[in-house]
Amino acid sequence: MPYPQTLEVYKSLEPGDRVEVQHEVKVGFRTWMATTVGTVVKKERRRHSLHYNRNFDDKVYSDIIVLKRDAGDLTTVTLDEFSELTKLESSDANSFHAKN
Repeated sequence: MPYPQTLEVYKSLEPGDRVEVQHEVKVGFRTWMATTVGTVVKKERRRHSLHYNRNFDDKVYSDIIVLKRDAGDLTTVTLDEFSELTKLESSDANSFHAKN
């Protein structure tokens, strides 16, 4: 799914929607793909600073989704150009759990 389509899905999200996010995880020099499934608690565009010394008026934002997973824990996923966001129907969510 191209990134513009992911952003369109992101714009349409409402709290309570069930989603699946396929995203890249980076730790040090290691990278792998992960899938996170949950119910949207909230979405927001969060301003943050970077560890790189930037111009004082150079603002950086990220689109984030706070999800409640089936085990009850909350997790935050930051969308980037490698993320694929899919809105699940209730039957899709059940079939995902049947596979895993």
